[in-house]
Amino acid sequence: MIDTIISDMGQVVLHFNNRLFFRKMTQYTNRSEEEIRAVTHAHIEIVDLFDKGKIRPEEFYQKAKIGLEAEVSYEDFFAAYCDVFAVNPLTLGILKKLKPKYKLILLSNTDIVRFSYIKRKFPELLIFDGYVLSFDYGLMKPDPRVYTAALELAGSKPERAVFIDDIQENIDGAERVGIKGLLFTPEIDLEKALRDLGIEP
Repeated sequence: MIDTIISDMGQVVLHFNNRLFFRKMTQYTNRSEEEIRAVTHAHIEIVDLFDKGKIRPEEFYQKAKIGLEAEVSYEDFFAAYCDVFAVNPLTLGILKKLKPKYKLILLSNTDIVRFSYIKRKFPELLIFDGYVLSFDYGLMKPDPRVYTAALELAGSKPERAVFIDDIQENIDGAERVGIKGLLFTPEIDLEKALRDLGIEP
């Protein structure tokens, strides 16, 4: 019997659009939106280090500023970097209904600045019983250790948990440790998909 629901954050309980960041950064550099996107993806290892908590916000800001050839303050940079989210009310509503009967764990690849912003801007999201955040653990999905950490936090076992994520690679990582994966897509009827797994309020 399932007793734990582990959920991704981005594109599951929160919509996000990094193009908003690329567009806003054109105010501070001569680079185009597409050039900013290309530079960001070419240096994705810096984003990964920040998401793992391996570099501090000031260092991330300095590296991004240099890479993007941008004249932007620390405050303006992170305002643009963080203001890319919107709540997914359907998913949030379903999880709220399930909360009385199931342990809810948020498992996210994210950084300390974005998550601090999310807590301030969307306090309604703070319904989870535990949080496994990459910057806290120094690990990112699909590393099997993050799924194990989520299970330990819930006090559950792999066969008693479901993991929801919008990226197949992350679903595969969960299933390798024995957790049932549920791929989240824009078309999914999440309530029905969970019901098919025996999960009901």
